[in-house]
Amino acid sequence: MSAAVEPFKARRVYLVLRDRIGCGAIPAGTRLPGEPDLAAEHGVARVTVRRALDQLAQEGLVERRPGVGTFVRGGEALPPTVVEFSDVFSHLKEMGRRTEVRLLSFGYVVPPPPVAEALELTPGEPAQRAVRVRRMSGDPFSHLTTHVPARIGQTYSEAELASQPLLALLERSGLRIGHARQSIGATLAGPDLAEVLEVEIGAPLIALTRLVQDEEGHPVEHLRALYRPDRFSFEMQLQRTGAEGARRWSPMTSAGQELANERARRRDASPRDQERTSPP
Repeated sequence: MSAAVEPFKARRVYLVLRDRIGCGAIPAGTRLPGEPDLAAEHGVARVTVRRALDQLAQEGLVERRPGVGTFVRGGEALPPTVVEFSDVFSHLKEMGRRTEVRLLSFGYVVPPPPVAEALELTPGEPAQRAVRVRRMSGDPFSHLTTHVPARIGQTYSEAELASQPLLALLERSGLRIGHARQSIGATLAGPDLAEVLEVEIGAPLIALTRLVQDEEGHPVEHLRALYRPDRFSFEMQLQRTGAEGARRWSPMTSAGQELANERARRRDASPRDQERTSPP
């Protein structure tokens, strides 16, 4: 077996076990099969399994007890932050208030051409560029790079951006945020991002690009956000719409969301609560 193949196989075993632990297929407290059994299951050598288990132990996902076995640890994983896709602005403001932010860089630069074009800047026109990392309960979950036209960015200071949500600062300047266009994809963490987000080099990340506009349609912010998928996720409520024979899934409206929430509250109410709240 070549030296290059061995680490690849160890990582494959590590990823399979990590996914099973993460989704609950292997519950907390479970004793994993022994190294010989795992090696046979995955068709690898024992040393390969040992490397995979060592990596899981380093990340705190399992506990290795000499002479006893390897056990899945529980109670330490943080639930991911979930943002409702259809009401992203209010959720982002709230997230800004209940998370910690670290400002990595702040200044005025001529942005890359795609960003300048999106912000409708003239050639050579500067923009305020800020790079921040958001943390929740001490753990990093997002890396944010924002560009704001200089004339807007000058309405707040570096210290304010380090302590307040950007959307709140934009609105304080007199802007009325109206619309946003965003796309979501995926990317891999390079060395610098991996260090900041505390993940492995090459780890998958959620990549989001958002262009925020005021009520008149003028762009006021370009955001490039990278999220750890184990700490952050987007959610969208859908409903069936259209005529019979041509029904499709569509984003749920605010009225539909309120109705769904009310139905969920009624469904979750205990029989006693239902009896007490029912009309005579």
